[in-house]
Amino acid sequence: MANALSLNADAVILDLEDAVATVEKPATRGAVAAALALPRRPLLYVRVNAADTEFCYGDLIAVIRPGLDGIVLPKVESAVALATVDWLLAQLEREQGLVPRAIDLMPIIETARGLSNLDAILAAGTRVRHVAFGAGDFTLDVNMAWSRTEAELAFARARIVTAARAARIEAPFDTVWLDLSDDEGLEMSARTALGFGFQGKMCIHPKQIGTVNRVFTPEEAEVAHAERVVAAFAEAEAAGSAAIELHGKFIDYPILYRAQRVLEKIAVIRAKEEQQ
Repeated sequence: MANALSLNADAVILDLEDAVATVEKPATRGAVAAALALPRRPLLYVRVNAADTEFCYGDLIAVIRPGLDGIVLPKVESAVALATVDWLLAQLEREQGLVPRAIDLMPIIETARGLSNLDAILAAGTRVRHVAFGAGDFTLDVNMAWSRTEAELAFARARIVTAARAARIEAPFDTVWLDLSDDEGLEMSARTALGFGFQGKMCIHPKQIGTVNRVFTPEEAEVAHAERVVAAFAEAEAAGSAAIELHGKFIDYPILYRAQRVLEKIAVIRAKEEQQ
């Protein structure tokens, strides 16, 4: 855990779910709770067990304390389950003297029922501001073969991104890539997720961080083009025009807004790099 907390990732997730044998789950809570006091570079999240298991309540009781940035809640399938966990977080925050809603809550959509109920889940009025996709459990649940091309994940990815946008929350996080020996496959998966509109991707090994960060960071040429678009459009608007041509390409408001998103994204990345 100490090594994980030194990594150049946006956040590290300590796992109480699939990475821990059933008989070891209660005993592991103490080690994870102790890690909250360790020095770290990234944000620190804990993945607890699913809301409908016998372990979720005990997990939350053990880890909701100062030093925790967020909870990852797996296999979310209903608005009621998500709202219940959100309510419990509020009570535990108050008991621990924490700022209300200071702890992030990120549900993972990884079953057919969760995907089908996604609109209602995101409309539950909770603190949730981003969701994640879990393809491993999802493909198992629907008896789908998880191929290297991941073409079969297209519907779920598009559904999750679209629902997140409709709910006016942040773009979601994509599923992990399991094959640690296939760097090319990881990059392909990350670029596919980027194309669908995800803001990032979960990793299962430190060696994956560099590739994922590179894919989701706008390239210099993309940033330079965005800067030119924004500057040219500002000049055109000042002259009373809302559509221009730049290097042979038509530029109107949708193109402008996309360029502004690129510049906002790179500004956040650069600010983080300056803090390190």
